[in-house]
Amino acid sequence: MSTSRFPIALHILTLLNEAKGNVVSSAYLAGSININPVLIRKEIMNLRKHGFVDSKEGKGGGSFLAKNAKDINLGEVYHSVRSSNVLGQHKNEPNPKCPVGRQINQHLDTLYSAAEHALIANLSKQTLADFAARFE
Repeated sequence: MSTSRFPIALHILTLLNEAKGNVVSSAYLAGSININPVLIRKEIMNLRKHGFVDSKEGKGGGSFLAKNAKDINLGEVYHSVRSSNVLGQHKNEPNPKCPVGRQINQHLDTLYSAAEHALIANLSKQTLADFAARFE
């Protein structure tokens, strides 16, 4: 994955888990992650769309976990923010007359797919509760 969305989402979820049901502001989350609160709010919207968080609007508003950390699978979190293959994408079209060039993209796709499946399988064995326990 070529973006930082997964670590940002996991950071947000871990902070919300630490809050133990209390509402956490996007300003607080942004301060911990050291990014603009607008980016936090965008990611919160995505996490809410996927059922991981809920939000309270208005003064004193913020976000909180929508379900127990034991029920949040890291593979599902990864899927919610995935935008490209974990190893990136090939952008060029190699020379079709070259014996390697005419096949390279097909073989890269197979390699990338296998790597991503292994990553997702590993993440799917862990929950937010497992990850958050590392911070105790």
